[in-house]
Amino acid sequence: MNTVDTTWSRRRFVTTAAGAGAALYFLPFGGAYAATTNTDLLGKSTLEIARLIANRDVTSLEVVQACLARIDAVNPKINAVVAICRERALAEAALADAMLAEGRSMGPLHGVPFTVKDSFDTAGVVTTGGTLGRKKFVPGKDATVVARVRAAGAILLGKTNTPEFTLGGGGKGTVNLIHGVTRNPYHLDYQPSGSSGGAGAIVAAGGAYFDIGSDYGGSIRGPAFANGIAGIKPTLGRLPRTGHIVGYGGPFDSFQETGPLARHVEDMALLTAIMNGPDDWDATMAPVPLGDPAKVDFKNLRVAWYDSNGMMAPTKEVQKLVKQCVGYFKKAGSKVKEDMPPKMEQLAEIRGKFNGAEGREHIQRLLKLHATTQASPGLRTDGDIVTSADFTRLCEEMDAIKSEQLAWFEQYDLIVCPASQRAPIPLDHPLLPPEQRAKASYTSQYNTTGWPAGVVRAGTSKDAPGLPLGIQLVAQPWRDDLVIAAMALVEKETGGWVPPPLIG
Repeated sequence: MNTVDTTWSRRRFVTTAAGAGAALYFLPFGGAYAATTNTDLLGKSTLEIARLIANRDVTSLEVVQACLARIDAVNPKINAVVAICRERALAEAALADAMLAEGRSMGPLHGVPFTVKDSFDTAGVVTTGGTLGRKKFVPGKDATVVARVRAAGAILLGKTNTPEFTLGGGGKGTVNLIHGVTRNPYHLDYQPSGSSGGAGAIVAAGGAYFDIGSDYGGSIRGPAFANGIAGIKPTLGRLPRTGHIVGYGGPFDSFQETGPLARHVEDMALLTAIMNGPDDWDATMAPVPLGDPAKVDFKNLRVAWYDSNGMMAPTKEVQKLVKQCVGYFKKAGSKVKEDMPPKMEQLAEIRGKFNGAEGREHIQRLLKLHATTQASPGLRTDGDIVTSADFTRLCEEMDAIKSEQLAWFEQYDLIVCPASQRAPIPLDHPLLPPEQRAKASYTSQYNTTGWPAGVVRAGTSKDAPGLPLGIQLVAQPWRDDLVIAAMALVEKETGGWVPPPLIG
């Protein structure tokens, strides 16, 4: 196992975070910070625990040990963490404490433990991507976003479960043939959603301060919704995908983004800033600094909202939650109007056809690339092969709608809308027919457009008793700061994360 890199350059951090890291490290979302018990420690935000460690109110070793103990206690029930680098994490924590004793720090995440979705490469730690061909694969280097948080001082505890290639969960949420199924910490018979389901479950259960997920159609926002935490899919082009098992390039390039999941919204800004910016490999990235969410003024903000996409209406409790959250923005002085982007149904239909237009040959190539001979039952390998002329037409039609929707967005700053058509679902919930899946999604359209979108807990379900409900906030491209600020407003009004009964 590799040990942590002890070199840290403030100039390197500022460059990596696109100039925003230092300011965002002191976002005034949180409260007072003081020494506390191990039990209380595990409910803290990333920002809070980083300050406690930096002030030497608690040691990194104590925090890492507390997280590992929590994982040991809850993981046999939820199966969220599928690989643990225990000895390395403890060694890095001891090193972090020794550095602080000498007056040295690696950066704003110094000594903070985290986990990473098993679809990201991690140097010296097995990375399966949920596929049998990589069951014993150990990468030689970290994915870019992993490298950046480790360079800022974070300590990797282990890897979290994901469906095969992040795409093969079928109707079970987060499951694969290597590690099995992950369960929701609020009710073990329910899904944690997917594909960052392991990430969402262990963060909600207090086993890690944050995780890094990926989002191809809602794979960060779905787990944030189902596990009652915060998660953001940043603007396409903000966070590199280098080192992710489904990376970048090709006809599906614009759908995939990476981003953080954490219990508290204030961490979204800190973590996004640290991971932000080009890495000179992922060609879609752009050097756009992250704005400061603390500077967002909600007075006279133009807010559009909808509680149905016009194809498959959400349950009454989800619609009620949307209206409740709209009220928070009204109270803050925002100008709200019921409206939604045009041609949502057409966009969903086109993307549905586009996804399988080459007979899902991209999935077949992934299986061959990683020498996987047995695919997960939930991994779709079928599709209708279309002619090159029809494929070109689908591309053009999709781009035309994206442009029309972007023009529509000029009249608004923010969208408030459902994150899901219904409350979290049981593990044995039947899978919707293919023709209905796109219509039921309230997240994938914002992968197609590339707009920043976040989800934060906003209530508790009665339809699925005791399980969380979240709300989705969407902003114009590169206004990730506005998404985070809106998430923080909802969190302030509703209280945000609530510890699951599993750890009560």
